[in-house]
Amino acid sequence: MNLTIAIAQINSTVGDLDENTRKICNFIATAKRGGADIVVFPELAITGYHPKDLLTKQGFIEKNICCLEQVRKISGGICVITGFVDSVASSDCSFGNVKLYNAAAIIYNGEISEICHKTHLPNYDIFDEKRYFTRAEKPCVFRFKGVTIGVNICEDVWFEDVCMLQRSKGAEVIVNLSASPFNVGKMKQRVNILSQRAIENSVYLVYVNLVGGQDDLVFDGGSCVINTKGEVEFEAPCFVEKLFLHTLGNKKPLLQSLSKVEEIYYALLLALKDYVVKNGFMKVILGLSGGIDSSLTAVLCADALGAENVIGVSMPSHITSRESKKDAYMLAKNLGIVYKEIPIERIFKTYLQALETEFARTIENVAEENIQARIRGNLLMALSNKFGYLVVTTGNKSELAVGYSTLYGDMAGGLALISDVPKTWVYRLAEYINQRAGCARIPSRIILKEPSAELREGQKDTDSLPPYPLLDEILKAYIEENKSVKEITSKGYDKKLVQDIIWRVDHNEYKRKQSPPGIKVTTKAFGTGRRMPITNRYRDL
Repeated sequence: MNLTIAIAQINSTVGDLDENTRKICNFIATAKRGGADIVVFPELAITGYHPKDLLTKQGFIEKNICCLEQVRKISGGICVITGFVDSVASSDCSFGNVKLYNAAAIIYNGEISEICHKTHLPNYDIFDEKRYFTRAEKPCVFRFKGVTIGVNICEDVWFEDVCMLQRSKGAEVIVNLSASPFNVGKMKQRVNILSQRAIENSVYLVYVNLVGGQDDLVFDGGSCVINTKGEVEFEAPCFVEKLFLHTLGNKKPLLQSLSKVEEIYYALLLALKDYVVKNGFMKVILGLSGGIDSSLTAVLCADALGAENVIGVSMPSHITSRESKKDAYMLAKNLGIVYKEIPIERIFKTYLQALETEFARTIENVAEENIQARIRGNLLMALSNKFGYLVVTTGNKSELAVGYSTLYGDMAGGLALISDVPKTWVYRLAEYINQRAGCARIPSRIILKEPSAELREGQKDTDSLPPYPLLDEILKAYIEENKSVKEITSKGYDKKLVQDIIWRVDHNEYKRKQSPPGIKVTTKAFGTGRRMPITNRYRDL
């Protein structure tokens, strides 16, 4: 089959329709110069994914249609398939007098020849497309250069019916436009599904996925072509924005698969960079405690943005050990980031003096400990306000899950970069970073020492929590796998421990509702994909 397809793995920005359209037009020009017959863009390439309630704004929908018209005008000499939002007049709809469709426009000979609508609208986890879109009424196929091509969108390929219907109408090639967000293991899962569809229908399957960060999501790309035998004929590198040319039937050497830890590392880099740049920031700031969480976060910031754009602030108190202060300094020196030290002991004493009457005749407890964390959060936010830095918080998923964090303290900031990374994976990432560099960018003492919040003398995380490997296993079962107490304890875990951990998770929902957005890297993150009530008396006993 002599058909050359340009796979446009682009990084769209939600709401920046002009820039998205400019990028699409530039990629079309590049595809033409490369001799491509067809150029394919991802799902909702014009609007970015997901526009959410921007879809309720008539001006947004109209602008998206105008942008599609700009694409049409420059499309001569090539077939263009791109995602956009289609609007059809109707009296039976949720938004005004139109029905909206998650759609793909097929443009050739300078005209929009077909408009394909998405059939399967996902409505789970982070997806709520049924809130906005109407499902397709029929499958979409078209003829081009003697080849019958079916076009479907993202979720459509995860079900058998759409591809089968397109094959029944003669499709020899099926093109899937996607905006499929990343989580660990998703790449392999996608390829398995795509191969299955190709084999079932004896078709070539061209998969074009979005790349880039959007709020709490990161899209990994990983676009590919599967042949009729279910073999990967071409694969694009993940986490890279680029145009790729591929002639069907011309099998190319496959890329080396990323390990799980590499997937998370590159996903976090891309998500952070896009969150910072797309929201108009230039630099980030974070607290450096000398612990592993802040160390990992600092490395990710330096690798994503450049060391010169990262400010690390050590804020020692009378509790902070000499080793922790030294470790924070050495980390900053290793990374080449800007390092500042602002002691908080004097501020802490001022707080205690101000509260002396109120706290009289009470026993010192977590209230005094958390004042330290809130002073640090206050200082970072002051520097953010003064100089326009984005505050990146450093808490991990294990801590966020059980509420082992201070509201308005270490939770204060603009982005919770590693909030979906369990503590055990924090260690794996730290070890990977040092191995990748061939040196201890993160000082070995930071990795080896027992974790502590250092808010009281001799404090260790294990004073309040079970060992992290055990905690993370139970948290994964409860949060990601949605298992009950009975199901978890059937694996041999102590029932009282499981109940205590689950109580902590449920009880701290109010904290997580006030956390900055974090980047989803697991199958179930806190945030838009896990919607639990704060006021909640249900207990799984």
